[in-house]
Amino acid sequence: MSIQAFMMIIVAYLIGSISFAAVVSKLMGLADPHSYGSGNPGATNVLRSGSKPAAALTLLGDALKGFVAVFIAKLLVLPFPVIAAVAIAVMLGHFFPLFFKFKGGKGVATALGVLTALSWQVSLTCLGVWLVIALGLKISSLAALVAAVVAPIAALYFMENKWYALLVAVIALMVLVRHKANIQRLLNKQESKIGTSE
Repeated sequence: MSIQAFMMIIVAYLIGSISFAAVVSKLMGLADPHSYGSGNPGATNVLRSGSKPAAALTLLGDALKGFVAVFIAKLLVLPFPVIAAVAIAVMLGHFFPLFFKFKGGKGVATALGVLTALSWQVSLTCLGVWLVIALGLKISSLAALVAAVVAPIAALYFMENKWYALLVAVIALMVLVRHKANIQRLLNKQESKIGTSE
């Protein structure tokens, strides 16, 4: 592995480690998102603070960091294994942020950013699925889970390079694993809805 490739992977992890939920909340004078609701530093939980702008900025920031990391790797014409490592590194940075005691989010927005850099068609498909379920049933975690399941299927359809489709499957699996507790609450019919305080 070249020094450039190694450094890009490290940079991707550091980019992923920027918790926009915590940063935006701090800048806007809101409570630490780890301290209320689900305790998850993500847009859905930030929305529970009552600030829609803060939630929107968190969503945008988390998506952008996934997009930027992978886009730069592709711009540098790095080989697929390195691009795959960069995509996984930015996700791991979000899950286990160096700057926030390794307490990160569930990766939905960041995964969307990664998908956008890999294939806008796959990204748009997943976003559409998420919106339909989120707006219809008001359950963000369910929308994320279904979108994650759809992602590899959409990747197989839209992506000519099946190695990239495999990468999408890995990213989707990472998101599903991070939603383990949500899956249990869904099965127990205890999952909270978007906008609720819990």
